[in-house]
Amino acid sequence: MSLFNPSRDEVRAFFFDAWSKFNAQQTLTDLEKLGVSIMHMHPEYHDILNNAERYQHQAYFPEMGETNPFLHMSLHLSILEQLSINQPTGITQIYQQLKAKHQNEHDAQHDLLECLAETIWLAQRNQTPLDAAHYLHLMQQKVGTIA
Repeated sequence: MSLFNPSRDEVRAFFFDAWSKFNAQQTLTDLEKLGVSIMHMHPEYHDILNNAERYQHQAYFPEMGETNPFLHMSLHLSILEQLSINQPTGITQIYQQLKAKHQNEHDAQHDLLECLAETIWLAQRNQTPLDAAHYLHLMQQKVGTIA
């Protein structure tokens, strides 16, 4: 699996494999442990994760109101990685404020996830690199520190 630019199939295989290993009580890598912790936050995805053959190639259409569970869990993984290294600088402080605001980690992560998804979407739409300043601005808006 390419670490920095995994394919759709590689991302899905990672989640299916980690879930399968967890359920078989096999030893997990640190990244798989992180992935499984995210999967536990989303019991609504467990049926999908238990049916790799059926969902490995499933298409999801946002315009039809469908959430891609693999994209969603990947964004969670990205947020947790960013928090672990405080990049962009300030994300950990914002996360702490969001946890206090929501009184839980999951909703705080979802706030950050929305900001990351919008930042990625803008970069793709404009064919530009990710704008860390805009990303940070969006996160600060979630906290309410700026309008």
